[in-house]
Amino acid sequence: MSHEQILAAIDEEISKLQQVRKLLQSSSSKLTSGVSAAGKPRAKRVLSPEARQRIAAAQKRRWAKQKKEASSK
Repeated sequence: MSHEQILAAIDEEISKLQQVRKLLQSSSSKLTSGVSAAGKPRAKRVLSPEARQRIAAAQKRRWAKQKKEASSK
């Protein structure tokens, strides 16, 4: 391989990597948590006390079910 061919191959690889980088940047900006697409922080979501109680009760039922199934084996 000549010096020019090696440089051409490197340039081609660099352009491919730059395209991949652009794709990853555009997709990762959508997945960034806590920041909207406009770059503004998202508002914190607040649960009501009743919702917290319902979630806690449901989790306790799941734990009780698991414990019951484990003890019956």
